[in-house]
Amino acid sequence: MSLLVLWIIWILIAGFELSEIILGGAVSLIVALIIAKYVNYSFNFSIILKLLKFVFIYIPVFIYKLIIANFDMAYRVLSPKLPINPGIVKVTTNLKNDFGKLILANSITLTPGTLSLDVEDDGVLVHWVNVKGETAEQYQAEISKDFEKILGGIIK
Repeated sequence: MSLLVLWIIWILIAGFELSEIILGGAVSLIVALIIAKYVNYSFNFSIILKLLKFVFIYIPVFIYKLIIANFDMAYRVLSPKLPINPGIVKVTTNLKNDFGKLILANSITLTPGTLSLDVEDDGVLVHWVNVKGETAEQYQAEISKDFEKILGGIIK
């Protein structure tokens, strides 16, 4: 399986010339034999469904939130008299998986106006340019609720 994946990646990068296809097959075979000795992995086909959900559900929601946050930050920069309320808040999360928390923290950081500082057991510490709300639940609703709802269905 790793041979096929490596070979497909090689072809996509190098091109569809016959010499590249042959060379890619040889290199992929050698690399697959080497990593087979050191890596013990299994492939679960449910990963394909999760990947499709991530690409076609999570990414569009993230891009939408990214655009909204960019316009909000641009408005704040162009309107210096607009009051801001910066602060550091803890956004609680229901995600139990470390990888899910990592994706959530990165999504928060990539959204303008917020910066993930630390991932704790049950939440993410976030620097926020304009703090809205006063409780952890309100912070979660403003910053991460949409991200978390989708990630919870993808990453268990």
